[in-house]
Amino acid sequence: MPQVHTLVITGYGTNCEVESAHAARMAGADRVDIAHFSDLVAGRVTLADYNFLVFPGGFLDGDDLGSALAAAQRWRHAHDAQGNRLLEALRDFVTRGGLVLGICNGFQLLVKLGLLPALDGQRFDRQVSLSHNDSARYEDRWVHLRVNAASPCVFTKGIEHLYVPVRHGEGKLVARDEEVMNRLVSGNLVALQYADPETMEPTMEYPWNPNGSPLGIAGLTDPTGHILGLMPHPEAFNHPTNHPGRGRDETAPLGTVIFDNAVRYLHGK
Repeated sequence: MPQVHTLVITGYGTNCEVESAHAARMAGADRVDIAHFSDLVAGRVTLADYNFLVFPGGFLDGDDLGSALAAAQRWRHAHDAQGNRLLEALRDFVTRGGLVLGICNGFQLLVKLGLLPALDGQRFDRQVSLSHNDSARYEDRWVHLRVNAASPCVFTKGIEHLYVPVRHGEGKLVARDEEVMNRLVSGNLVALQYADPETMEPTMEYPWNPNGSPLGIAGLTDPTGHILGLMPHPEAFNHPTNHPGRGRDETAPLGTVIFDNAVRYLHGK
């Protein structure tokens, strides 16, 4: 059985790397490492040694220039100790079938790098972005998510819905144009949508949709299904006691099922 080697990349402002690594270990990954972006630059860590890459949440570079934008520029222009572009290493990682998960700030990084949605295979071409919440404030609450069963996303296979927390100020999806938005829908690249808790239908109603994202879009995948970016935090619901309704005996599937699916897929199960 193939082994799953997971790398959680921290940066200048990430703060969810420990929970993300814990979720990967819970899922049965054979190796889980946490490494700073500077470790990649110095050559102490190489993407070629891994097949599961996680960009965790936080506030990269203090969200200067916009959420994760400065970090995206760093990825575009950085080289490792041998003079190789890190962007090419990331491209090779994706091309050989590695899985990539971007959570919250990690999702913001993926869209600004152009790894999502990568329509027509145009990786590193920015086609969508994530902008300020319609509420004009930071949102910290739990949300219901509807999973698109027709999506090619390997992370969400077999899941119908999730209940997980959000904590972000810039989570509203903005597409380059109407054609891009239409293709997100027609290609089933909208993997997750904010849902009304009563009907579990996608919603634009606040606070169930915490940021005003059109069509209730909470997460995107690419056409291969190997990359998932989502604003909510699945790694933050890693134990039943995390549930805000635990005192009322309320339950829900752990958000870490996202990691379970990734590890299971890479194990070839």
